[in-house]
Amino acid sequence: MSLLEMKNIKKSFNGVEVLKDISLKVEKGEVLGIIGPSGSGKSTLLKLICGILKPYRGTVEVRGSIAPLIELGAGFDGELTATENIYLNGAVLGYSKEFMDAHYDEIVEFAELKDFMNMPIKNYSSGMAARLGFAIATIVQPEILIVDEVLAVGDAAFQEKCQERMHHMLENGTTLLFVSHTMATVRQLCDHAIWLNKGDVVMQGEAEGVCNAYMESLNLP
Repeated sequence: MSLLEMKNIKKSFNGVEVLKDISLKVEKGEVLGIIGPSGSGKSTLLKLICGILKPYRGTVEVRGSIAPLIELGAGFDGELTATENIYLNGAVLGYSKEFMDAHYDEIVEFAELKDFMNMPIKNYSSGMAARLGFAIATIVQPEILIVDEVLAVGDAAFQEKCQERMHHMLENGTTLLFVSHTMATVRQLCDHAIWLNKGDVVMQGEAEGVCNAYMESLNLP
């Protein structure tokens, strides 16, 4: 069963088309990598799927709950403490105070920020904020998980911890849309991939072949 279907999507900013006639179907349990150079439309594509942006032409159909890991921590209030932001972010995601009470310790433990919970978020590093955002966004098992380069933050041990949680979700049937510039990770995680360049689809297919073609275009091994 397809959880996501996009047909003839166009999106522009200030008269410039950033996505041109994109059509895409993602099946339940699929792991799709989205690759391409900076400015190719990858993040815009994800924001259309999440409903943050609307296409000016075409249709987007999403069937299932989404956990978007895009610009982690972007929704935090810098003047509030980390604890206050957990509840604020949870409310934005549609969780009740009772639900957040029940999962608060789990979030803090995963983010490894126990000694910094009374600190205003504005004093957090970008890595600390992203860790907290990841911990909040992944406290439930979504049907569709969307990840946009967030695993590039934090130290190697925490990145591995994030990947372990993602693997657990995938093993339990979550569908993953994964944007990355790291082809080794795309090859490892994804079974299919789509390559974008300047808003156009260059290639779609099995992840290994798409990644290889993309790297060859850059004259890289």
